[in-house]
Amino acid sequence: MTQILLIDDDPTTRLVLKRALQRQGYDIVVANDGQQGLDIARDAKPGLIICDWMMPGIDGLEVCRQVKRSLHLSTTFFILLTARGGLEDRIVGLDTGADEFLAKPIDIGELQARVRAGLRISELSRVLQLQTRQLREELSEASGYVKTLLPPPFAYERLSVETCFIPSAQLGGDCYDFQWLDDDRLAIYLLDASGHGVGAALLSVSVFNLLHARLLPDSDFFSPDTILKALNDAFQSKTQTSENTTNSFFHEKYFTIWYGVYDVKTRQLTYAGAGHPPAQLVTSTGGKTEVRALGAPSLPIGLFPDADYQSESVEVAPNSALYVFSDGIYDFLTDDEVAWGLDAFCKLLATDPACRRSLDDIVKSARQQNRERAFNDDLSLMRVRFFDRQDLS
Repeated sequence: MTQILLIDDDPTTRLVLKRALQRQGYDIVVANDGQQGLDIARDAKPGLIICDWMMPGIDGLEVCRQVKRSLHLSTTFFILLTARGGLEDRIVGLDTGADEFLAKPIDIGELQARVRAGLRISELSRVLQLQTRQLREELSEASGYVKTLLPPPFAYERLSVETCFIPSAQLGGDCYDFQWLDDDRLAIYLLDASGHGVGAALLSVSVFNLLHARLLPDSDFFSPDTILKALNDAFQSKTQTSENTTNSFFHEKYFTIWYGVYDVKTRQLTYAGAGHPPAQLVTSTGGKTEVRALGAPSLPIGLFPDADYQSESVEVAPNSALYVFSDGIYDFLTDDEVAWGLDAFCKLLATDPACRRSLDDIVKSARQQNRERAFNDDLSLMRVRFFDRQDLS
């Protein structure tokens, strides 16, 4: 049975209210003052507290404040007893965290009705807390699974790949991969599913599995544009037409992606994008640093069945670095209430052409520009470094 804590310094009020509630079958525990009430509350964790406002020492408002600040008592339904019936007094009580008021002299029938309602709300809050805890545990397990899919960083004599993944919630919509298609060609991709949470994660994992296992029909994994076209055919969003609106429709889930294939023998990087931020190729020659955007404006995957995607190629100079990322790394407001943006992020990359800074340092620098000092969107960042090797035959 849910326990009710009654806190009142007046013995007559305590006796009358305790007997009235016990006749309704409730388990009642009483406290003579605010401090005793807080001690009992922390130990017993009652489902409902009835507390007098005006008491010596710790008054009812302070009891309410401390109860609502407590991790284990914050959802406890709190009824404040008061002879102060003014609107301003009620506002003060509500701001403190009180859930309900009862005016003195107390009507027993009204008290019993408020208690019944409060206990129903308290039980719902308890169930909701339990469900929320279970959901967090399940999301944590799912998040752990997604992270196991992502490839670890690697390095060998011709190139290296570093990664950084920061989901905005326990489950995010970003995903990336890199894998050798043959002895000389490495496929690299990063995708960003719309939205957050379970739906976005399921979409990104589905795409990951298709690409990683090379199960995408009618596609050439060495040809980025055919990959994007095949993905667009496979992940078309459903549309619905409203009876009241001509040609109106809504899109369910879609995603952006950058996909590239690098040939270590020819140093050719062939790439294509679908609504994704262009990758940035940072090259330093003769003391001059160039940051080149790799990717033209295009439509995300899943929006339109007739979307067109084109591959492009670039020769990668020795000791260059390729950055592939989601827009979470730059899409935020600064302290001046202006968008930081892609250009600012590219300038940050240009300050370190030798790649002396870690990806964590780059993310930290971007975070310092964010007025929230935290990223509200999923963030993925990959850096591929191309080393100077004369004999690749």
